[in-house]
Amino acid sequence: MSYGLGYMRRGLTFIDVIISVAILSLLFGGIYLIYFSILDVVTGLDFRSAATSALNRQLELIRNLPYDKVGVVGGVPSGVIPSEQTIAVGDLAFTIKALIRNIDDPFDGVLGGNPNDTAPADYKLVQLEVSCSACARFVPLILTGTVAPKNLEGASNNGSLFINAIDANGFAVAQADVRVVNASVTPAIDLTDATNLSGVLQLVGVPTSTQNYQIVVSKPGYSSDQTYVIGEPSNPNPLTPPATVAAQTVTTITFTIDKVSTLKVDTVSSLCVPVGNKNFSISGIKPIGINPDVLKFSTSTTTNASGTKTFSNLELDTYSLALNEAAYDLLGTIPLTPFIVNPSSTYDFKFVLTPAEARSLLVTAKSLSGGQPISEAVATLTKSGFSETLVTGRNYLKFTDWSLGGYSNQDGGIEPDDPAGALKLELNASSTYTTSTVSWLESNTIDFGSTSSTFYLISWNPGSQSPLTGSDSLKFQIATNNDQVSWNYIGPDGTSGSYYTQSSSTISSSNNSKRYMRYKVFMKTDDENTTPELYDLRIDFGGACVPSGQALFGNLGLGDYTLEVAATGFQIVTSSVSITGNWQQAGVEMTP
Repeated sequence: MSYGLGYMRRGLTFIDVIISVAILSLLFGGIYLIYFSILDVVTGLDFRSAATSALNRQLELIRNLPYDKVGVVGGVPSGVIPSEQTIAVGDLAFTIKALIRNIDDPFDGVLGGNPNDTAPADYKLVQLEVSCSACARFVPLILTGTVAPKNLEGASNNGSLFINAIDANGFAVAQADVRVVNASVTPAIDLTDATNLSGVLQLVGVPTSTQNYQIVVSKPGYSSDQTYVIGEPSNPNPLTPPATVAAQTVTTITFTIDKVSTLKVDTVSSLCVPVGNKNFSISGIKPIGINPDVLKFSTSTTTNASGTKTFSNLELDTYSLALNEAAYDLLGTIPLTPFIVNPSSTYDFKFVLTPAEARSLLVTAKSLSGGQPISEAVATLTKSGFSETLVTGRNYLKFTDWSLGGYSNQDGGIEPDDPAGALKLELNASSTYTTSTVSWLESNTIDFGSTSSTFYLISWNPGSQSPLTGSDSLKFQIATNNDQVSWNYIGPDGTSGSYYTQSSSTISSSNNSKRYMRYKVFMKTDDENTTPELYDLRIDFGGACVPSGQALFGNLGLGDYTLEVAATGFQIVTSSVSITGNWQQAGVEMTP
């Protein structure tokens, strides 16, 4: 009995120890947190007390200055107080920023009002802000007060400068940064301030000066706007010259800024394969000067090795982009250029490229109302001895050579290398062709770049075979997928039992919305001395990198052509086009 009780006491003592340790940990942990919280508060009070001392020191200096000296160096009003300075209190260094403005109190009228206040600088508003970068969790202190002249004010020979900041919709932009510089007055002015909640910065008591006030308005995440010096070589006749301030008048000037946008430019093939290091130009339409015309934004640049160039600070404007590459033709753009960049938006733009040909014509069909591209418009280009028809919003791949292993698989019955650039049946040991046996060859995988692909036509050359080879001696099936594994070959009815036997056949819609494709060639003959032949194969397709509403004619001869464009729901448009050089373009606006 006593042994059992002793055993129980030992067990209870162990549990008690664990509970006691836990309670003590919580207790001392709480004491620790409370201690450091109190220490934090005490330290914070010390910081604020020292900061208050620094403010009082600066305020006492201002109180003892003559009224005409109360101002910021380079500011309006001008004075002897630095806009920013460091003051040491003990071991701490505090930064004090000063902001001083003349105030036109409406009590006695305002400049240009009724009654007209000819001495609008009634008193000065003083704002001091103290901060400490070395003080943990220090919240800046702000002290605001006013300073008035000892004697009655007299008429002023100065003027006022009111600067408005608005966005593209005409709404006020508050807290916009405004820098005003004028080196022609004494003392020189170089001040930075901010607009109020109404988007206005009012500078009262500004020294008079003719076209010398340089102004820049900006804000983080926004575009900027400014005045421009007259006579600069890059912009000799600016639309917004430096501001003028005349005696006892108010000069009001408005600047438009808005949230910036991001534009990513890609140079790619029609299969969405990046084509790197390509030159292009981009420009807006906003002017900042005339005679000569000078645009606010215009530059030439290059995509990187991955075919990308990103602009992260574009402002609201209409932008045009142009490719500057002799080795490539422009197959089109996505979207059409020019296009509008709205505030606070993200855009993707693609130059779709193809290797340059001797002479090419890019046809763009768009609606007259709205300027939207028109896909499935039929464009026919003709002249004596020439006629070609293309459909906008489509491109094509052409396969002309399967030699040197340019395919994925075959059963050994098709010869791809003799001659190179053609397919025919393999000769047997007796130098004849095996009859009544169907041979096949499977193409390499074609990557169309996205799952948004649409497949239209399959065509081949020659379109017909010798009657001696028998019916359907050359035929095809197509397989598409998104995993590069499931190759299920089908024909025009979407089943494995049908085949494409007529050139320019419509591809089954079952193949659409797939990224990867393979085609399969089938050959047979009824005559041992005759083989079917395939010289080239063409697949017409649309996809994420095929420009909508555009079609490119290539390898054209010089001379005058007739271009006819027809689209469902639109009137037919006919025009003349003169091919005089390499790549050129023709735009067609269609009326419903």
